Amino acid sequence: MPWRLSILTCWAVMVSIVSFSLGCRSGGHTNDERYNRLSSTYINAQNQPTYASTPVFEQFSGPHSIEEYLQLGLKQNPEIQEVRLMVESLANRVPQAASLPDPMLGATVFPSPVQTAAGEQDFALSMNQKIPWRGKLATRAAVAEQDVNAARARLAAVELKVAEQIKNAYFQLYFLQQAISIIENDKEQLAFIESVVRPMYEVKRDVTQQDLLQVQVALSRLDSEWVNFQQQKDSAQARLARLLHVSPETRPEAMDSLPPEQTVQDVQLLYELAIQARPELHAQLATIEKDRRAACLAELNNCPDLTFGFNWIATSQDGISPVANGDDAFMLTLGMNLPVYKKRIDAGVREAHTRALSNARKYDRLKDETIEGVADLFAKIKSQQENLRLFRNDIIPKQELTVSQSLSDYRVNKVDILQVLENWRQLLRFHIAEKRFETDLQQSLASLARQIGSFELPADTAAREPVPESPRGESNADNQIDEATKNGSEDVR
Repeated sequence: MPWRLSILTCWAVMVSIVSFSLGCRSGGHTNDERYNRLSSTYINAQNQPTYASTPVFEQFSGPHSIEEYLQLGLKQNPEIQEVRLMVESLANRVPQAASLPDPMLGATVFPSPVQTAAGEQDFALSMNQKIPWRGKLATRAAVAEQDVNAARARLAAVELKVAEQIKNAYFQLYFLQQAISIIENDKEQLAFIESVVRPMYEVKRDVTQQDLLQVQVALSRLDSEWVNFQQQKDSAQARLARLLHVSPETRPEAMDSLPPEQTVQDVQLLYELAIQARPELHAQLATIEKDRRAACLAELNNCPDLTFGFNWIATSQDGISPVANGDDAFMLTLGMNLPVYKKRIDAGVREAHTRALSNARKYDRLKDETIEGVADLFAKIKSQQENLRLFRNDIIPKQELTVSQSLSDYRVNKVDILQVLENWRQLLRFHIAEKRFETDLQQSLASLARQIGSFELPADTAAREPVPESPRGESNADNQIDEATKNGSEDVR
């Protein structure tokens, strides 16, 4: 009947429109306040040539402990936040993978009603739900879960990397502050040398004006070195501020002293800790497990998926048969896909198996690199600790005696002023290089902690043993000293 056809058609159109609008509305809105703030912030940034820079934290200006800067950096470093949000994003894939696909609703309108003995049929409604074979949804969710586990391990690795970068920047800043302090103190010593030369020149005791000028030139060169170190300090402060995600105007500084150097003792235990705890290895193990689950999922493709359906057909009551009852027709359907293309399925299984084997070899490579890194850092730390002990206990005291003796000899004309100034410059280089080696040792300890997957070296592998302090210490050869000072500048850059 035309009126019945019109009503059913309108009803079908309304159902379709309502269903479409509900789906669009649920997909287009979010209750995540962070996302709403992000949208407004970056929309404004697109419309403006400039926008607010990182904030200034006045409370972190000046000297602070490395623990305070680490706490701030791990809280708000952008790289850590980026990976942390990525973990959260991947975690939302798990319920998606474990869910059934959306059911399919269909409506059919017959422009020309179908004549049956029971009556005319002019409208049909159907609904179908696909049900994956047993185990497919759970395996697919397990694959997504391993992605999350790998991302969590990568987050831990990024946190350790940023912590190491903050430590290295902090120790570099400490070195530059100490170098500036050493230069300022040595200016006083050079001024004392000038106070010895000037009276001798004024009374004409075999001292020429050239001697006095040599001392004054040395003072000027010292001022130039102070300017260079000050520029490097400003750069180091900017780098540390970037890692902390604060404005360079915050002006962070290191404390005047570092924690006592740690003595590593058992390299075999360090190997074990690194293999057990290094996040990069855990991430690779999670990737291997993901590939294993993916291989199981690929094998499950040999099993068909089932599709259950329900159909309803509207039937009018004016059938041509005398026994027509006009009852609507109801049908249940069952369908399945036929996994007959075995080459495609087998290729998918082999792909998953090969990927798992490839990632297993990658794990072996990362494990070997980890062991190598631990061994290299262990040897480097042992060497640095021994050198630092020699510089502080032997080389520096002897050089200080040399400077004192040469000044005494200068008073009695046994040596010239050039020899005095050369001995003084050597002592200055020793003082600066000693701080360079102290900084290198702390940076190596920070790298070793990251290599074994920890923020600090465990107490059972590194006993705290303070190295005896001398006034200031240095290297044992000019080329070593120059290289150490050069490395100080390169590290800042």
